[in-house]
Amino acid sequence: MSTLLTVLMQTREHHPMMDGWGGTGWWILMILFWALIIALIITVIWFLVKKGGDTGGRSSKETPREILDQRYARGEIDDDEYRRRKKELQDR
Repeated sequence: MSTLLTVLMQTREHHPMMDGWGGTGWWILMILFWALIIALIITVIWFLVKKGGDTGGRSSKETPREILDQRYARGEIDDDEYRRRKKELQDR
C-alpha cells in the first residue's frame, strides 16, 4: 500500500509550468508574447521614421510655384531665371 501511495505521489508531483498546457503551451505563449513585442517595436520605429522623415527635405505636397519661390529666396536662381520660370509655370 505504501508503494502504491509513493507511486501516486510521484506522479502527482508536477511543475507549475505544466498545469493545463502540457508544457508546450507556455512556450507558444512566450513566442507569441515576444513576437508581439517585436511587432510593436517595429511599428513604433516605422511610425517615427515615416512621420519625421520629411522634416529636412521638400514636402511632396509643395507646388512647383512654391519650390520656385523657395529657390529664389535661397538665392539659387537670379531674377531673370525666376521670372522666366514663373512665366513658364503660368503658361501651363
